[in-house]
Amino acid sequence: MSYTLYYSPGTASMAVHWMLIELGVAFETRLVDFESGQQRSPEYLRLNPAGRVPTLVIDGVPYSESTALLMLLAERHPAAALSPAPGTAERCEWMELMVYLANTVLPAMRDWFYADTDGDPIGADTIRNLARSRIEAACERLDKKLADGRTYIVGGKLSTADFLAVMLMRWTRNMPRPAMTWEHIELYVKRLRSLPSFITLNTNEGLTDWQNTAV
Repeated sequence: MSYTLYYSPGTASMAVHWMLIELGVAFETRLVDFESGQQRSPEYLRLNPAGRVPTLVIDGVPYSESTALLMLLAERHPAAALSPAPGTAERCEWMELMVYLANTVLPAMRDWFYADTDGDPIGADTIRNLARSRIEAACERLDKKLADGRTYIVGGKLSTADFLAVMLMRWTRNMPRPAMTWEHIELYVKRLRSLPSFITLNTNEGLTDWQNTAV
């Protein structure tokens, strides 16, 4: 069993990188330099025709889509229990949340960041405003879910949903209303940011912002 993760710091590959660290499995990383356009190189496009990250090469075969990779890794490493067991109520809640984050929040995030380049720049402000409303609605929904003081977002323990949710919350840090302005999200994120695997992730990716401040 071999893993090679193609990543760029702080991007959609972050959740998969975090999960691999948490699993404690052996894996290699390959930096994809977005500034030089490496994601559009013929070599990389052969691995990932979309020219995005992450790409995870598993036993020599490349796979993509961060949410799918999180679910696949949970399936390949059942002993880690990073997804609720099939047939449980928690499993249903987990699947619903994973699909919601992938289908609603991730596309809205892309619209927020790439409204000027993915479509007609003339309509970028309208697209960005719609994206913001969807992202803030998602924060409201997650904040209500976390209002009971739960440590993890679903199933009573760390799961792939936490890796994905925290990554998305990080992306809001420079938005007009960051996720950390919601009371219960703030407490939840601070707990997750204290995990050794999250600290290692930031060190490995060279990220220095959006971390807990030492007391």
